Amino acid sequence: MDIKFVDRNKIKRAKKRSSKFKPLLEALDKLEVGGDAIEVDYEDEKNVNSMRTAVYQYNKEKGVKIKTGKDAEKKKIYFYREE
Repeated sequence: MDIKFVDRNKIKRAKKRSSKFKPLLEALDKLEVGGDAIEVDYEDEKNVNSMRTAVYQYNKEKGVKIKTGKDAEKKKIYFYREE
């Protein structure tokens, strides 16, 4: 067995989320600080958690601060950008 250490930045990861949430991630690129929010319908809490996880990863990668708000009665989640 050949074991060696490699730089983590060189590891290519497959992101299953990127294809499912690609329209959301593309819309996040268009958000402006203090501007409009994105409204997304959801079916259940699992979808909300998956979307939020994808957005938090986007925040980390891009170095931005996108926050979320949820309207449980209307089953909508909102994404908006802060400084």
